[in-house]
Amino acid sequence: MALLSDDIVQNVKEMLADMPREGTLTVFTDDQDCEYCEQILQLVDEVAATTDRVRVEKFEIHKNADEAAAMNISRAPAIAITGEEDYGLRFYGIPSGYEFSTLLHGIHAASQGTSDLDGQVKDFLDGLSKPVDFKVFVTPTCPYCPRAAVLAMEMAIESKLVHANVIESAEFPELASQYNVMGVPLSVINDTERVEGAAPPQMIVDAVRKAIAT
Repeated sequence: MALLSDDIVQNVKEMLADMPREGTLTVFTDDQDCEYCEQILQLVDEVAATTDRVRVEKFEIHKNADEAAAMNISRAPAIAITGEEDYGLRFYGIPSGYEFSTLLHGIHAASQGTSDLDGQVKDFLDGLSKPVDFKVFVTPTCPYCPRAAVLAMEMAIESKLVHANVIESAEFPELASQYNVMGVPLSVINDTERVEGAAPPQMIVDAVRKAIAT
């Protein structure tokens, strides 16, 4: 049984129709403990079937440890979203509910290799000299989460020093506990700065500035 309805398939086709370059969804599953791995594999296949611009690669994190290490994947399920280059876009968990739009945006942005961020934010990212790691905790039922997740991804598109890790908190309770996730979206930057809610770009820039200053 298909996961995507005919209407959603049509919407995906329209959204991905103008992808200028090919994109790849590299999926890492876990054959030891993975509640939604089958659904994730089916989902990415159904997305890829809507366009000839998206291809899918599938690995098992334990059997394909070298491939996982090469993409800096340490847990599964995970989806690495890449274009002509790897911009550091990662989604951990199943991109369902509201987070399906995050997956689609990541695919399109990685294909373009550019973002819709304003000039001031781009200038700030151009001037980065230290790495920036985003962990954006989300849930599929949170309508505000895609804004936070997409912003992190757009920043990663603009700077090779930025990596965006979107984490479905219910699927990774140990991480949610480690980072004391009480509500979503929550953006954790370099494990030091926390921004709750779908904050505007300038607020995230300020948090990044604090994080790299420590």
